[in-house]
Amino acid sequence: MKLRRLIERLPTSNATRFAITIIFMGVVAVLLWWRGPSWSAIGDAFTVVRWQWVAVAVGLNLASVVARAIAWRTVINQAMPEPHPGNLLVFSAFSVGLFANAVLPGRIGELARVAVLTRKLPKRKGVWATLVGTVFAHRVFDLVPVVLLIAYVVLTAKIPSWAITSLVGFVGVGSLLFTFAFVSARRPHVAKVDHLRGARRIVTMARQGLGVMRSPLRTLLAILFQIAGWMCQLLAVWAAMRAFDIHAPLPAAGVVLLLMNVATVFPLWPGNVGLTQIAIATPLSSSYGVAYAHGVAYGFGLQAIEASVGIGVGLVFLAREGLSFAMLQVMPSADQAEMRDQDVDPEEERDAEIERAGVPG
Repeated sequence: MKLRRLIERLPTSNATRFAITIIFMGVVAVLLWWRGPSWSAIGDAFTVVRWQWVAVAVGLNLASVVARAIAWRTVINQAMPEPHPGNLLVFSAFSVGLFANAVLPGRIGELARVAVLTRKLPKRKGVWATLVGTVFAHRVFDLVPVVLLIAYVVLTAKIPSWAITSLVGFVGVGSLLFTFAFVSARRPHVAKVDHLRGARRIVTMARQGLGVMRSPLRTLLAILFQIAGWMCQLLAVWAAMRAFDIHAPLPAAGVVLLLMNVATVFPLWPGNVGLTQIAIATPLSSSYGVAYAHGVAYGFGLQAIEASVGIGVGLVFLAREGLSFAMLQVMPSADQAEMRDQDVDPEEERDAEIERAGVPG
């Protein structure tokens, strides 16, 4: 009960969120000034970029997106009765979610991909709740490749002491979420959530799509695709190093990938730009002899490479789904999302979304 009250008291007004964001951005600006990178040296680092390696990194990031989208579809197929969404529809929804996460603060993209699917699936009770649960399960499965990556990095790489503390906390929280997911997993379409509010609604929504945890084969398949996605991303980080003429070994790329994800766990502003570059440049400078300014430049380049995939592919599928940027901005928060009976005609629902977004018809 205390946890529930705490969650319900978290700030929800736009003004409060904006103020918190400004405070954190100010802290990052001070850190950047204090660490004192040479901005001219950062600019010089971009003059030696080898674009063939950039293309390789982009391709590997795209392969990572495909693998993770297939993992999500595996979770969806176990959580929902037929007809199941097709590969292209799931990839489209996943890409729209990546775009929303890249350009908007918070985790709007997680609900955006749910919204894309619910617009195209047949009418059925509780589909929104179930899909939100599949997103949660899909994220929980990230813990396995993360633990494998941490083990690889600990055995082979040079890790700053402050990074070890962050990683231990990261794994600890992830382990609790995985345990919760496994213990609370239930067969789909059991929970009654229409009368619930606040934190209890969020928890029940999460449980609704965790049916995959009761199928060892499906769980293993989803985890394998998640591992494949992370492997592609690790190789993309390494390829981006080569693009910036950084010849650190593959374990260094593992350190960068881990700390980059730790820096973006709480997306206070799009991409946590600035904070991410500090997280990337610091271990490269302290453990691998990379000039700090060069590491910051690489951090900007790496984030741009990843964003180019998320934003580029996301824009394509945003247009394909007939959505707009304004519509993404009015996505409901998790506790506001209704357990829809899907009584609303999809075309009427689309018109209502457009009206809420202030987009002319």
